[in-house]
Amino acid sequence: MAVVEVLFFASVLLIAYVFVGYPLLAFVLSRLCERPVRRCQITPRVSIIIAAYNEERDLRRKIENTLSLKYPAQKLEIIVASDCSTDRTDEVVRSYADRGVVLCRLPERMGKSVAQNVAVKASSGEILLFSDATTNYQPDAIEKIVRSFADSDVGCVAGQLIYEDETTATGRGCRSYWSYEKFLRDCESRFGSLVGVSGCLYAVRRACYGRIASDMSSDFVIASEIHLQGLRTVYDREAVSTEKTNRRVGDEFRMRVRVIEQTISAMHRYRQVLNPAEHGMYAFQMISHKVLRYSVPLFLIVAFVSNLLLSRESLVFTLLFFCQLAFYVAAIVGWFFERRGLHAGRIVLPYYVVLGNLACVVGFLKFVSGEAHVVWEPLRETGMPEGT
Repeated sequence: MAVVEVLFFASVLLIAYVFVGYPLLAFVLSRLCERPVRRCQITPRVSIIIAAYNEERDLRRKIENTLSLKYPAQKLEIIVASDCSTDRTDEVVRSYADRGVVLCRLPERMGKSVAQNVAVKASSGEILLFSDATTNYQPDAIEKIVRSFADSDVGCVAGQLIYEDETTATGRGCRSYWSYEKFLRDCESRFGSLVGVSGCLYAVRRACYGRIASDMSSDFVIASEIHLQGLRTVYDREAVSTEKTNRRVGDEFRMRVRVIEQTISAMHRYRQVLNPAEHGMYAFQMISHKVLRYSVPLFLIVAFVSNLLLSRESLVFTLLFFCQLAFYVAAIVGWFFERRGLHAGRIVLPYYVVLGNLACVVGFLKFVSGEAHVVWEPLRETGMPEGT
């Protein structure tokens, strides 16, 4: 039983490190080892690349939002990369041709990364800014995000994504998790470099952008690519974008599985950056933020099984086991409330934690089986009015 105790406490400590220990350590490092970014008001030529597949419902609003941004028109280029859309996406883009919006259509579906690569080849900006068709930018988003490129050590800048949904358990859970993620990004940017960015708002120096493999998640790969060039990926919370969360648990689960599978695949492809002897702090961040985070399902299973075996050894272990049971019961209740459209209250957090970890398991199994998400399907609720 001594071995079982070691397994129990080790798994609990690793879970605590992922969700509490590393964020606290990152916060301390951000204050003690801060590396300030030199920001200046600059206006380089910017190419905004909007990846789209069958986005006729939201694309017109997205283009109007982009055209209204506060940035010199002569310094702004808008390209929509249509991944062989079969709806009216291409028609919507062509209707803005007289306002300078360029359509870059792939003749067959090749996936988001390939669509972005083709659009980059057709672009002319010094700075490449990547966006999704469902994301809205605050008026000064471009002005804010490009100012960090005044620092020659910066190769990529990530903006802040704010999710808008307080009406569903899935939406509230997503917002809670994203608050944790943004806190980490802010701290990591201060003392080092980000290990991932939000695909809906990030900018890259043209000279730093490499062709991303079609089976890679560009918003994860780009940070490692920039690091391997000796540059930083930083976070600017004042460059703000907004997006609706997935309202349905099935959509959120499929999205998270796809992202996790692609991220695990990317970590395997770029596993060289996990070597602390060669990549120092960046490797430490990758292991703490990504590798251990995606290992939490294993730690949870070990903690549950070992606690079950120890529950008859003492009252303390019995109480701990019932605490674990209560957590998973709360997650099930949260799922039930979500299915019924009821307000889940505080139990939304256990529900979303379990949802995210189940997605980790499925994403890992898909990676092991060699199933890659090269193409993507927009997750939209049937019958929802545009803009909701």
